[in-house]
Amino acid sequence: MDSQLILASSSPRRQELLKQARISFHIRKPNVDETQIKTKDPYEKVKQLAQLKGQHVNFQSPKEVILSADTVVSFQNQIFEKPKNRDKAYQMISDLSHNVHEVYTGVMIQSPEKESTFVVKTEVEFWKLDQDEIHWYVSTDDPYDKAGAYGIQSLGSMFVKQIVGDYYNVVGLPLSRVIRELKSFGIEPELEL
Repeated sequence: MDSQLILASSSPRRQELLKQARISFHIRKPNVDETQIKTKDPYEKVKQLAQLKGQHVNFQSPKEVILSADTVVSFQNQIFEKPKNRDKAYQMISDLSHNVHEVYTGVMIQSPEKESTFVVKTEVEFWKLDQDEIHWYVSTDDPYDKAGAYGIQSLGSMFVKQIVGDYYNVVGLPLSRVIRELKSFGIEPELEL
């Protein structure tokens, strides 16, 4: 394939997922002010943020395909961003305890000729957690660079009772849907990377 994928993200989790799928890519991080997206609706927010990020990465060749994404955690119609401190992380995990929340990832894939934008939602249910578990967890490094204060692929995995939907969407990229969309842009998994 002649097409070259550009990942408009510095997320180590998105990079790992693309490598896992044997998709080669280059990183070109967008410089955007995410606060300009004002909507409180999680579906609209991730869609608009994915579009904003994608529009702030320039094509350097007509063969480039740009992939941008954004993920948020939503509970009772409130968006849980990355926690700024231990108290905020503790509050988020306490709220998610013994409840079901949603994880939304917005994705935009574009070439100079066309674009595709979509949102994937996954429901996640947490076990009932006690205070000691939550205090222990927020004293680790795990919560602080992740929406909703947990990573399903790391220590936060011990809180998850069940999920309905795409596991990789919760990690940060709905991988199978992305791979299917990328095929229409001329990008497919390679035999070896």
